Amino acid sequence: MKISERARNITPFYVMEVGKAAATLGAQIAHTDRTMVYLNIGEPDFTAPPLVQEAAQRAIRLGNSQYTPAVGLTALRERISHWYRQRHGLDINAERIVVTAGASAALQLACLALIDAGDEILMPDPSYPCNRHFVSAADGRPVLLPTTAASRFQLDAEQVQQAWGPRTRGVLLASPSNPTGSSIAPEVLRAIHTLVQARGGITLVDEIYLPLSFDDRFGSSALALDENVISINSFSKYFNMTGWRLGWLVLPPALVPVVERLAQNLFICPSAIAQHAALACFEPESLAIYEQRRSAFAARRDFFVPALQHAGLEVPVVPDGAFYVWADCRSACARLGVKDSWDFAFEVMRRAHVAITPGRDFGNADTAQFVRFSTASSMDALATAAQRLTTLLT
Repeated sequence: MKISERARNITPFYVMEVGKAAATLGAQIAHTDRTMVYLNIGEPDFTAPPLVQEAAQRAIRLGNSQYTPAVGLTALRERISHWYRQRHGLDINAERIVVTAGASAALQLACLALIDAGDEILMPDPSYPCNRHFVSAADGRPVLLPTTAASRFQLDAEQVQQAWGPRTRGVLLASPSNPTGSSIAPEVLRAIHTLVQARGGITLVDEIYLPLSFDDRFGSSALALDENVISINSFSKYFNMTGWRLGWLVLPPALVPVVERLAQNLFICPSAIAQHAALACFEPESLAIYEQRRSAFAARRDFFVPALQHAGLEVPVVPDGAFYVWADCRSACARLGVKDSWDFAFEVMRRAHVAITPGRDFGNADTAQFVRFSTASSMDALATAAQRLTTLLT
C-alpha cells in the first residue's frame, strides 16, 4: 500500500517511544521494592474538579449529548469571554471564540485556514514537535530558527526579520513554551507581531500554558496586542481535562466563518459532554481549586530546579510557567559515559528508574544535549526522582 508523502514526512513522537520503554521496564520491576517515577509526560496529576465531574454526569443523565454548533456551545463561548475579562482585563467578543476538539484541533483548523502549499511558518527551535507537524499537514513548511538561553529559547524580532523570505506566511509561537517552560517577554512579542503585520503575515500564539504562568511579567495574553493575533488555548493543562479533548481558538472576526466551515466538515463539533462539563470550570469554586493547583505547580518548580542543579544538571533558564524543566545534560552525559540526551534518558531509566524525555523530539538546536523533565507529577514523586538522580550523578 502506498503511503502519502505527508505521512512519511511526519517523524515519530519520540516521547511516546520513551514512554513505552518506561512502561515495560516499570512492569518488570513492579515485583521489587522499586517503582518507576514518570517525569516524561506533560499531564497534570490533578483531575477535573468536583463541579466539572458533576456537570458531566448531569449532562449524561439529562441526555445533553447530541451535536452542538460546530463553533461550540454559545454558553461556553460566553463563559470563556467572561474569563478573559476577569483574568486578563480583555474584552474578547464571544463570537470570536471557536471551541474545538482540543488545542490539536484548534491548531489544525488554524493551519488549514491560513496556510497554502509551500508557505513557510517560522518557529523557535526547540519547540513542541506536534506544532510543526500541523504546519506540515497543511502542506506548509515549518522553518525552525535556533534559539538559546540568552533569548529564553524564544524568537526575537531580529531573527524573524532576517529569516523572513518570499514564502514566509507568519510565525507560530508558544508562551509559555513546551519544552522550556519559558515565555516571550511582552515587548519582544509586540515587536514580532508588529513586524509580521507590516508584512501581511499571521501571528499564531499557542497559549495553552498561559494560565499556569508564575511571573506577572509574562502572564498577559498576546490577545492584548490587537484582534489580528490568533490564540490557541486548551482545557487540558490549567483546567486539568487532558482526556476530555477540549480547546478553543480566538480569531479575527473575518476568520470565524472560515474556521467554522472547516470545523463543520472535519469535526462536526467538539464533544458535547466535555463542553457541558467545561461550563463548570468557570464557577468560583472551581477557579479557586485551579489557583491552588497553580500554586502547587509553582512550588514543585521551586523544589525541583535546585534539586536538578544539585545533581549536576544545569537549568539555563528557570521556567516561568507550565510544568517543564529544560535541563542541559552534557556534564551528566560525560559522567555516565554516554554521548547524548537520548542515551542519557535510557541510562537514567535503567539505573535510576526515572523516566524523562530526551531532547530529540523538540528540534535540532543543541537538543541532543538537553532533556525535558515534567513537574506535573506529585511532590513525593519529584522528591524520589531528585534523590535517585543525585545518587546516580554525584
